[in-house]
Amino acid sequence: MRFHPKATAAALALLLSGAVFAQPAKFHIAVCTASVAQGEDSTRAVEQLMKEYGTVANGGMIIKVVVPDDFMSQQETLISNLVALTEDPLMKVIVTNNMFPGTGEAYKRIRAKRPDILLLGAIPLEDPLIDAKVSDLVLDIDFVSRGYTIPWSAKKLGAKTFVHISFPRHMSLESFGRRRAVMEQACKDLGMKFVYMSAPDPTSDAGVAGAQQFLLEKMPQWIEQFGGPNHEPVAFFCTNDAQAEPVIKCVAASKNAIFVEPGSASPLLGYPGALGLNLYAERGNWPAIMKKIEAGVVARGAGGRMGDWAYSSNYSFVAGLGELGKRVVEGKAKLNNPKDIFDALGKYSPNASWNGSYYTDRGTGVRVKNYFLLYMDTYIFGRGYMGTTSLKIPEKYFTVK
Repeated sequence: MRFHPKATAAALALLLSGAVFAQPAKFHIAVCTASVAQGEDSTRAVEQLMKEYGTVANGGMIIKVVVPDDFMSQQETLISNLVALTEDPLMKVIVTNNMFPGTGEAYKRIRAKRPDILLLGAIPLEDPLIDAKVSDLVLDIDFVSRGYTIPWSAKKLGAKTFVHISFPRHMSLESFGRRRAVMEQACKDLGMKFVYMSAPDPTSDAGVAGAQQFLLEKMPQWIEQFGGPNHEPVAFFCTNDAQAEPVIKCVAASKNAIFVEPGSASPLLGYPGALGLNLYAERGNWPAIMKKIEAGVVARGAGGRMGDWAYSSNYSFVAGLGELGKRVVEGKAKLNNPKDIFDALGKYSPNASWNGSYYTDRGTGVRVKNYFLLYMDTYIFGRGYMGTTSLKIPEKYFTVK
């Protein structure tokens, strides 16, 4: 493309911000995410949607809304920014990821003003059933199924013991506590020893640095303790994102430890820091990111012992929900049809398979048909996909208490 020498900087920026359309978009889609400092994965997803469908500013359909970094104290700002979208008569879809505190209230107000707008969200950070009540569709990482597939994968990789690392604040969360209960039952059924180890909360006085230092010191001891004199394979799982880096670093340095995947599945979580990788050149290119991480894992002799999802959950959910919302408005998909959900996610995660189920309330056994839990097949570096999405997970795990 050639530009006239007198083109202004503003015009150039407009042209480079996404596709430019001869005819303005018939409807608009708003995507609300954290800033790049808080979540690079989500930012890359919005950039992908803008690249494909253009921005509202240049006649396209995507408008980006950024959540304040101090979102806990800025809930009213988030609410007002989301509700303000109702003033756009072409607004037809709003996607929020994560569903930060305040999102549910914003959606409630939007619903009252503009019932024609599709309200979509991913990964609730408040009561998931409350968010589902005010949304048309909510996606979340399948904490129930993964409570089974992660120990199952660890067993396939040779683990004799499964160590779950967390702290009281996380264990008080319904999804995290429920996942732990499923993991413990799965380990019992699979013939593995389940061990719970407590670690400092990164939000406590210890801070992130203190919490990470604790694990750097404890992990070698736990690997030796639970591996025993015969150095049996022992798998580790941690619930906090900040914990992932020291756990991965210690597992990679060992000879017998296993790390199936992080709690918040993403190749960008823990691996770059633990392996000392600079992934700036590969940003947004998930196959290239995975290739570089795999090379780093194999080079340390940890191939076949460490894994992840091939695509970030946040990236997949943001881009997938944007695509699904577009298809629904165009009459090309149904909102709560699992096949249509998988198809939309699959567009942004080629060669990776998905599975999932409707959220089941463990108290009543009732399935919530607009709250869908999803998981991607586990990829083990140096080995390949584990086939977890083809597993038939016993029904009893969906009501484990």
